[in-house]
Amino acid sequence: MPNKEMLLIPGPTPVVDEIYEALAQETYSHTDPRLVKRFKNSLDMTKRLFNTDGEVFVVAGSGTLSMEMAIVNTVAPGEKILVISHGYFGDRFIPLAQAHGIQVEVLQSQWGKHVEISAVEEKLAEGGFKAVTVTHADTSTGVMSNLEELVPAVKKYGPLFILDGVCASAAIEENMQKEYGHPDYRIDLVLTGSQKAIGVPPGLAIVAFGPKALKAREAMDKVAAYYMDILRWLPTMQDPGKYYATHPVNMIYAYEKGMELVMAEGLEARYKRHAALGKAVRAGLAQYGMRALAPEEIAAPTLSCILYPEGVNDAEFRSKLAEKGMVIAGSLANLAGKAFRIGHMGNATEEMFIKAMELVGETLNEMGLRADPAKAVETFKNVYHEGLGK
Repeated sequence: MPNKEMLLIPGPTPVVDEIYEALAQETYSHTDPRLVKRFKNSLDMTKRLFNTDGEVFVVAGSGTLSMEMAIVNTVAPGEKILVISHGYFGDRFIPLAQAHGIQVEVLQSQWGKHVEISAVEEKLAEGGFKAVTVTHADTSTGVMSNLEELVPAVKKYGPLFILDGVCASAAIEENMQKEYGHPDYRIDLVLTGSQKAIGVPPGLAIVAFGPKALKAREAMDKVAAYYMDILRWLPTMQDPGKYYATHPVNMIYAYEKGMELVMAEGLEARYKRHAALGKAVRAGLAQYGMRALAPEEIAAPTLSCILYPEGVNDAEFRSKLAEKGMVIAGSLANLAGKAFRIGHMGNATEEMFIKAMELVGETLNEMGLRADPAKAVETFKNVYHEGLGK
């Protein structure tokens, strides 16, 4: 199934033929031994992705469902969480938790910046927080959280560390057994979806629970959920032949293939490729006077929020690119009309972004601005190859 356009939004991301072919295979019964084998393989690779010594859950749903599963199964009504937000998607934890009767306090950064670690420690020193939520790469701002600072700052006060990896997993390290300065300073839970850096179509909610997060659920008498209750799912995740709810059979095929591609590339190589690609995309676009909202030292490898230079009409620019087969996303909230968002993750290739640099320059010239596509392409390639060590 050939891709007819370059889908360079922050997700869904480009899907390769091998994944489409897996998705299109004959649908087995949700308890068929052949599906059970493939699902087990998928779950094993998911554990390897997060290097967890806990359990992983892969169910029909979206990243939003994975966010809710994470909160509902670790924090009881009346308990308190701290939301560390670097943008719109960090803020989504606020109404989500409140819908379940959970108390929420928030530390919000100015868009394009980090929440100060001193503010995090000052807030946590007040005590009483069951968990802290952190968005690894916020899809609205292109800001990447600094886990090297945040994990120890949070864990020394005791709360669970819940990481939203929706726009990061399989592109940025999320090692749940990594010790951040102390054996107890580890990520307790990672949540994500299938459609971003993993490179599979939308449709799967993926959540990895470490030992402390599992104990938090076990200590709760009940949760205000049925489908989202991980204890109901646990026997099925340990043995996919056991029925709880119908598996999304063809999506499991696609997910298995997507994870096989991730593992075949190698996690370290994949992280390096994404870091190089993000830096190169921003450097190439800078040749057109386009500046990333997030400074390079905190910019995400997976997507960028790019501020327009003077004189560019957002709707016209994105519409013209779409006519040429390149789709990018508008920005959110107060940045709407002032910036666009471009994804550079998953199965996106160097060739796609060489073409993207050319199309952006061509479009700017059509709109009456001076642009040099050859220079942007050259810059992109040089920075990308340097990042890869070529």
